[in-house]
Amino acid sequence: EANDPEVIRLWGVQQYRKGDYSSAFEYCAKAAELGNVDAHAELADLYRNGRGVEKDEKKAMHHMEEAAIGGRPYARYELGCLEDDIAIGNNIERAVKHWIIAANQGSDESIK
Repeated sequence: EANDPEVIRLWGVQQYRKGDYSSAFEYCAKAAELGNVDAHAELADLYRNGRGVEKDEKKAMHHMEEAAIGGRPYARYELGCLEDDIAIGNNIERAVKHWIIAANQGSDESIK
């Protein structure tokens, strides 16, 4: 349990919900190091919003890419949103490609 990446990620999610973003970051970073793909999506959110860590859009993009590569449709959808964001990616063509992949993986958000 001490080194179970899913348990560690869930501890991070609990801390996030309590507003303890620094602890959330620490837990999610550890879970990601241990191979938890969903933890990368959590880290992307923390970096994108500067919660518990200095805001860093490149790191947000990196971690969302890791989650998307790991096969998470919601991460692929969010990656498209990051690419579509003028301040981050500003690349609508790449955004659409991510949304198509996410839709093919079953992401309903990508179809809207």
